[in-house]
Amino acid sequence: MLGITLQQTRFYQDAKEEGREEGREEGARSLVMRLLTRRMGELPEAIAAKIESLSIEQLEDLVEALLDFQSLADLEAWLDF
Repeated sequence: MLGITLQQTRFYQDAKEEGREEGREEGARSLVMRLLTRRMGELPEAIAAKIESLSIEQLEDLVEALLDFQSLADLEAWLDF
């Protein structure tokens, strides 16, 4: 063999990084959903689906914005319903 382990390959490193990013995004999404549910009660399905489609950057923005939300209408406005 060439003396290269699987862990040293570019493919492995890329796959590992992609897995980390997906885990980070899923964790952020879960946290946002928990915070919103605690603050506003059970979320309508359409709103939950919209949140599921947000990017990691949008989720991070939503975490900051939700601190100012007073009602479900504020969340809907932020999501642009």
